[in-house]
Amino acid sequence: MDDDVMLTRLPVDVRGVIGHVDWARLSDPEARRLRELGVDEGVEVELVHAGRWGGGPIACRVGRMTIAIRRRVADAVTVHRIG
Repeated sequence: MDDDVMLTRLPVDVRGVIGHVDWARLSDPEARRLRELGVDEGVEVELVHAGRWGGGPIACRVGRMTIAIRRRVADAVTVHRIG
């Protein structure tokens, strides 16, 4: 079973490690913001809220911070499930 999923498809309360960020899909300000928030390959993340109808931002935990990310931006992040 392939455990690599887009961040938006990671089940809520399941931890993962960021395997890849498709920086080319993001604008420079979006990429800079993600890096400033600690989103990068090898970092552990956990999806904590994903909205009911698939619209709006998601909330995920990166380290000890909980951050909100637009779904379009989160779709550029691939995560390997670890729990």
